[in-house]
Amino acid sequence: MTRQLKIAAIIFLAVSALGFLDATYLTIEHYRGSIPPCTIKGCEIVLTSEHAKIAGIPVALLGSLYYLTLLILSIAYLDSKKNATIRLASYFTIAGFTASLYFVYLMLFVIKEICQYCLVSATTSTLLFIAGMYLIIKTRHGSDGVKN
Repeated sequence: MTRQLKIAAIIFLAVSALGFLDATYLTIEHYRGSIPPCTIKGCEIVLTSEHAKIAGIPVALLGSLYYLTLLILSIAYLDSKKNATIRLASYFTIAGFTASLYFVYLMLFVIKEICQYCLVSATTSTLLFIAGMYLIIKTRHGSDGVKN
């Protein structure tokens, strides 16, 4: 594992941990039946909208599971140094980024309100997608250009 790859994997780990904390906080608040304090007007509307659940499951819970999966795969990679592990995590970020784009679209153009916690998740998803694409490229080819 090169130094650059290790740093990228650690950043991946840290950002997925932040996303996990954000989504898990929203999940806990959902099941407690409360709305977390927001500095931006509109959180309550977003978090209680019909779009806050998919098939009765809170979107925040799905986010928690997504970030937890990335967190576990990041730790597994740093422990095993197997490129396939971080590459798998990186491919998951495509789905996370796509979902975030959709949820930001819903906030801005359908619900017409903004949730700061959702913006944190969208930011972490974007950062993970960027890091994931970097990791896919770096783990696909070794320094001699041969696939690993």
